[in-house]
Amino acid sequence: MRVQGFVHKYGDNVDTDVIIPARYLNTSSHEELAAHCMEDIDKDFVKRVKKGDIIVANKNFGCGSSREHAPIAIKASGISCVIAASFARIFYRNAINIGLPIMECPEAAEEIKAGDEVAIDFDTGVIEDLTTGKKYKAEPFPPFIQKIIKAGGLLNSINDRVE
Repeated sequence: MRVQGFVHKYGDNVDTDVIIPARYLNTSSHEELAAHCMEDIDKDFVKRVKKGDIIVANKNFGCGSSREHAPIAIKASGISCVIAASFARIFYRNAINIGLPIMECPEAAEEIKAGDEVAIDFDTGVIEDLTTGKKYKAEPFPPFIQKIIKAGGLLNSINDRVE
């Protein structure tokens, strides 16, 4: 599987409270969560984001509370992948559970700039900055996690196996 999009860039320690502020946790509507995604760190994110775009961040992306709303808001906003130097462990697992592709790659996280166009091959782990021509190598997910992501999340993956 391959995705391609433009980059929205963030720094270290982007926590779940800025990904989706607590004041919006009273809804389970994915569209409502997407409408407020990143608003406390980037007020124009929801105006700029396009389907297929990519978030690139530095260390400890998704730290803070364990709310599953954070990766849901990101995915529902149209983001096709989050690349970071590292992820908070609970965010990492929540992202897989809801089918949001994520890639850990410190070199890509450091060098890729906001606005760059990036292509990601999930099968090989190759991240290519189409703007600069530079390629990076992340560890691809094992096949069973790729199946979960392709199914749109863990529950969908389980339902696919049951049917």
